[in-house]
Amino acid sequence: MSVGANAIDRVLVANRGEIARRVFRTCRELGIATAAVFSDPDASAPFVREADRAVALGGATPEESYLRGGAIIAAAKRMDADAIHPGYGFLAESANFARQVIDAGLTWIGPSPEAIAAMGSKVEARARMEAAGVPVVPGCTLDDHSPDGLRGAAEAVGYPLMVKASAGGGGRGMRVVRGADDLEGAVEGARREASAAFADDTLFLERHVDSARHVEIQILGDAHGTVVSLFERDCSVQRRHQKVIEEAPCPVLDADTRARMGDAAVAAGQAIGYVGAGTVEFLLTPAGEFLFLEVNARLQVEHPVTEAVTGLDLVALQLLVAEGAPLPREALEATVVGHAIEARLYAEDPEHGFLPVSGTLERLAIGEGVRVDSGVESGSEVSPFYDPLLAKVVVHAPTRLEAARKLSRVLERAEIDGLVTNRDLLVGVLRHPEFLEGRADTRFLERHDPAELGAPALDADGRGAHAVAGALALQAGRRCDARVLSTFPSGWRGERGSLQRVTFEARGGALEVAYRLDRAGAIDVLAVDGRAYTAPRLYGCTPTEVDLELDGVRRRYGVRTGVGAVFVRSELGQSALVEQPRFPSAVTTAAPGSLTAPMPGTVQRVLVSAGEAVSRGDVLLVLEAMKMEHEVSAPGDGTVIDLQVCEGDRVSSGEVLAVIGTAGETA
Repeated sequence: MSVGANAIDRVLVANRGEIARRVFRTCRELGIATAAVFSDPDASAPFVREADRAVALGGATPEESYLRGGAIIAAAKRMDADAIHPGYGFLAESANFARQVIDAGLTWIGPSPEAIAAMGSKVEARARMEAAGVPVVPGCTLDDHSPDGLRGAAEAVGYPLMVKASAGGGGRGMRVVRGADDLEGAVEGARREASAAFADDTLFLERHVDSARHVEIQILGDAHGTVVSLFERDCSVQRRHQKVIEEAPCPVLDADTRARMGDAAVAAGQAIGYVGAGTVEFLLTPAGEFLFLEVNARLQVEHPVTEAVTGLDLVALQLLVAEGAPLPREALEATVVGHAIEARLYAEDPEHGFLPVSGTLERLAIGEGVRVDSGVESGSEVSPFYDPLLAKVVVHAPTRLEAARKLSRVLERAEIDGLVTNRDLLVGVLRHPEFLEGRADTRFLERHDPAELGAPALDADGRGAHAVAGALALQAGRRCDARVLSTFPSGWRGERGSLQRVTFEARGGALEVAYRLDRAGAIDVLAVDGRAYTAPRLYGCTPTEVDLELDGVRRRYGVRTGVGAVFVRSELGQSALVEQPRFPSAVTTAAPGSLTAPMPGTVQRVLVSAGEAVSRGDVLLVLEAMKMEHEVSAPGDGTVIDLQVCEGDRVSSGEVLAVIGTAGETA
């Protein structure tokens, strides 16, 4: 690739996590120096360590750190950076920040401020697309927030509809409204989320198209007037309007529709002189009609699947056009080879409404032969202040079936310990007949219960086998740590081993393991919850590996003892086992009726007072975590007899928020 007139020497990434590491990787390959900025929670993050230079922004929330444009530009000057890459999210689509960067004499690695203002604003982008003749989803800007104004706008658009943030992205500031009763609450919630995430609470309404696919076109432009399409990505599998699985090419797009969508996306880019990487998003209806959704004037989270099928480095191309060079021939003549699928691995709980999870990621190890873009590593702290994305796992294969099969197997066997994740859900989606047949649309996770789809692959026998392996490994570890008789088999007592019992709490319920070992280490008796195994045989046992035969099948079980849990993995799947004390404490830490925080976060709103009567389902408090709102509702009829938090309080997971008493109880 040729270099333009404005050669870049050092790039500051005005972002964090995996996108910062992704940009740094290409910079290193091109011989470009790197610089990072970081918040207090990110002080020990991998992206900070990998940067050549770094400056602390201070603070924890985005408002205190990654949304402080002036502080970021000052940091760039301090570190002698001559260019800023915004990544995605935070200030990536802020026209004002782009202008500040350029005015400071730095190279902005992205489209012009004018293009960002035109295309980054979903309201203006819709207007420009309509003027250009591109079919758009029916909608309108929301200027009047009075009850009458809201009702009038909604009736003009028609139900069901979407409330969307003009500056939004990543599912934030979005609500589906299926009837007038839910409209005001949806608008209020979307405005708060949009303001917190993007410092812009402008909203618009858009018709909600059921059973559509989400298909987007990757575009790339240079400063010489050339804009090209780098084909499409299908991002239909979503939860909370945020993408979970992305792939290229789209499994149902015919050549004619692909060409017309690509032409429409290129025309949009050419109309505003688009420079850099951007994405034009469409809804594809069951009838094959495509309707414009929005333009993302930045690099997308899912860009790796495009890189996989085209062989291009989109970050390298961003840097190239930012230096003023024309698009190279490989971009102008790109073709698609094979099929790529990306799965987003999140720290979240699909069984409980996709609640984000924070804490220590004790272990993260994903198999070889796949691309892994991650902002964390084993031992990383996952903060409640940012998006809970742990990693993007990408597979490229000759066919779609091969890609789905390999990706599901890699995820199934990945070592992910310490946090609840959506791993099992990803595997369930990738193996579901509807997905494999190419029929998944944006309502896939509405039709299929995520809790059922993401149920662990382990059946009852598999859970039992893992519990046995965990119990034996624990005993082996304790025997190794013993000061005397450390060479005797674990659990051995006298002429014949005495019966050993271990109880674990695991996903799916408690598991009690009973076993006895003889002097030679062979298993004499073995049962899990009363279920005895036929001719069990132990071939080897250490604190980290158990080689065990149960019911005639021999398997190796990898075991890792972590903080508060034992993690067991085998070809059957994964287990996290929490050993229960033999003599549980009788002390109860929370009063009956206590409502606890489901995740760390900030109390956004308190909607009740002590002494107030509430009914089942009433929303009592609203927590904000990772820029998403989560409602805490009354589990039944009663009275608020204690309220332990105020608006603005930060709470930890499990902290008591309120106590609800039965009818008749008072504060």
